[in-house]
Amino acid sequence: MSPPQQGEKVSVIIKVPDELEPSTMHVMYRSAVCPRITRDGYGRPKSIDGHNGFDVTLKRSKDDLYETELHVDGGGPCRWRLSNVSFGVQYRVPTPFGEDVMPGGGGALVIVFDKNNPQRRVSSPITVSGEVLDVLEDYYPLISEHFIGGYRRYMSLVGVGGGDLRYNAPKVRNIYFEPVLHREYIVKSIAPKKNVLGDFTKFYYPDRTIKSDRRSEADFEKMQEIRLKAEAKR
Repeated sequence: MSPPQQGEKVSVIIKVPDELEPSTMHVMYRSAVCPRITRDGYGRPKSIDGHNGFDVTLKRSKDDLYETELHVDGGGPCRWRLSNVSFGVQYRVPTPFGEDVMPGGGGALVIVFDKNNPQRRVSSPITVSGEVLDVLEDYYPLISEHFIGGYRRYMSLVGVGGGDLRYNAPKVRNIYFEPVLHREYIVKSIAPKKNVLGDFTKFYYPDRTIKSDRRSEADFEKMQEIRLKAEAKR
């Protein structure tokens, strides 16, 4: 891809809580002028927009603010245009919960600027019509243990929509993301040790309830309810 041209830019700012850090930003540009040929399920050739992606490390501007700018027009004979960007926050390593704990998922935003599907699939997109996108969301720590394929522990973020959110925002040029981490409300999960029919992951919630069903993600609404009830009693 040619060097970005002068012109419209998208500004991204993240306010990051102490325990978290920005994840690597993934940026995708696409071109209708320089298409690529792929094949469908029947082996027939199909033309799609050309694509060119790269990673960006957000720069720290203040103690808890990280930011970057992206050119909407990528330039060059292919007339590259900004298609989508994904970024977010994750736990630092090592975490206070043990040096063997690895950062997991959750806490990601996917912003789509055109009609193409992003590489990272997130359901239930939210449509934004204006030029400003302010995202203020609650998150809860999730410690998950896994056994099949080798023992490992992850520290993830529980949020609305499974923790990852998608916005269809063709006109957005200013993005502000502030994740609110409720660090004292921790949910734990233990996955099955063997592949046994009807054996599901067990979720241990801060109110001492245990849930085990087909759910593969912690119940965000339940975490919200537990926190709000506790805060109302203070």
